[in-house]
Amino acid sequence: MSGEASLSLLQDLVAKAKAAGADAADAIRLESQSLSVERRLREPEAIERSEDNDIGLRVLIGGRQACVSSTDDSAAALAELVERAVAMAKVAPEDPYAGLAEPDQITSTFPDIDMFDPEEPSAERLSELASEAEEAALSVDGVTNSDGASAFWGLTAVALAASNGFTGVYKRTSHGVSAVMLAGSGQDMQRDYDYTSTVFAEDLESPAAIGRRAGERAVRRLNPRKADSRMVPVVYDPRVSRSIVGHLARAISGSSVARGTSFLKDRMGEAVMGAGISIVDDPVIKRGLRSRPFDAEGHATVRRDMVHGGVLNSWVLDLATGRQLGLPSTGHAGRGTGGPPSPSPSNLFMEPGTASPEDLIGDIEDGLYLTELMGSSVSIVTGDYSRGAGGFWIEKGEITYPVSEITVAGNLKDMFMAITPASDLVRKYGTDAPTLRIDGMTVAGPGS
Repeated sequence: MSGEASLSLLQDLVAKAKAAGADAADAIRLESQSLSVERRLREPEAIERSEDNDIGLRVLIGGRQACVSSTDDSAAALAELVERAVAMAKVAPEDPYAGLAEPDQITSTFPDIDMFDPEEPSAERLSELASEAEEAALSVDGVTNSDGASAFWGLTAVALAASNGFTGVYKRTSHGVSAVMLAGSGQDMQRDYDYTSTVFAEDLESPAAIGRRAGERAVRRLNPRKADSRMVPVVYDPRVSRSIVGHLARAISGSSVARGTSFLKDRMGEAVMGAGISIVDDPVIKRGLRSRPFDAEGHATVRRDMVHGGVLNSWVLDLATGRQLGLPSTGHAGRGTGGPPSPSPSNLFMEPGTASPEDLIGDIEDGLYLTELMGSSVSIVTGDYSRGAGGFWIEKGEITYPVSEITVAGNLKDMFMAITPASDLVRKYGTDAPTLRIDGMTVAGPGS
C-alpha cells in the first residue's frame, strides 16, 4: 500500500474513533517485507520471505487510554478495532500523563535522511553474497566447520496519523551479510562471527572481508586460558564497547528517571563521565540504521548531545515521561502497534577520542582486551556491573593469549568516569562506541 493510501486509512480510523466517543486518537501502520538466504558448507540451508501488516489504534477518553492492534485491514476488522479500543478506554485506569502532542508541538517538515534503497535484491543475489562470505571464511587456515553464512534484505514502511493534525510516512530498508565460523575440534572448538548491516546495499562491507574476519576470529580464540582474579585495565573492543553506551541509555531513559530507578536520576547538569567524553543521539544521520524523520508522537527529530564534555545534558523523553518530570519531550518517542509510545534513542554513539587503540593498550602491563560479553547482571538502580566475558590477555602492551570463563565487574558510576575512548569509531550497530579503555575493573577467574 502506498504512503498516501496508508495515511488515508489511518485518518479514517482516527475519525471513526472520535465519532465513537474518543476525545483524541492516533493510529500507526507498520508494513514490512523481508527476504533472507542461508548457506552452510557450500550448500543452501534456508530461504525465507515474510510480509507483515500491523495497524495500531490508541484511543484517549479524558485521562484514560487504550491501545488495540490488528493485522486485518478490512472494513469490518477496523470497525471492530475502533469498538474495542473505545470500550477499553472507558474502563482503563486514569493516567494523568497520557495524551497527544499539542498542535503547535508537532512537525510538518521532515529532513531528508536518505533511508530507502529502491533496489530489492533477488534470492539469487543474496545467495551469492552469503556464498562469498562463507567461501572466504572456510579458506582461513584453522577453520574446521561452518555455522553458516547468510544475507538478508528488509523493508519497513511507517505511517502515523493523529487527531491533533499530524500525518507522516517514511520507508526504511536494510541489507546485511553475516558469517559464523568454528575452529578446532571436540572440546576445544571455538566459534566467532562477523556481520555488516546497512540501509543501502552499496554501503555493505565486502562479504569476503566479513567471512575472513569471522574465520580469523574463531581461530584466534583457540586454546583459551583461565585468568586469575585481579584489578586491571580493561579494553573494550567496539563489538562490546557499545554496551557501555547502551547502559547509559537505560540510565537516562525517561522511564527509569521518572520512576526514580536510575542511579543518574539526580545528576542532570553534573559530570557523570570524564571531561573528554561526549555521547550524541542523532536521528537525522543520512543512511543511519536508526534514523527517523519524526518520532512516534509527531515531534521533530534533532541531534542532541546527551553528554557533552562529561556533563549530562539531556534525558531520553517522550511526552508522558516528560510530563512526569515537568519537561518537554526530547523527540525520542518510539512505538509499536500494540502499546503507547515510550522513550527510545535513535543513532546513539560516543564521540571518538584522539588516541589509537594501540596507544590505549601500549602502556598496559597487565590487562584484558574484551571481545565477548555473556549474560548480564547490571543494575541501573545502583550502577553495579558484572558480566561474563571472554577475550585476550594484555601483557606489556601487547595482546597475547585468549582467555575465557571470566567475569568483569565494577560500578557504572566509577566506570563512566574512568573511560578513555580511542579514535576508531565506526557507526555499525545503531548504538556505537570506539574502542574503550576502563581502568580499575575487577577481573575474576573461575571459582573466585
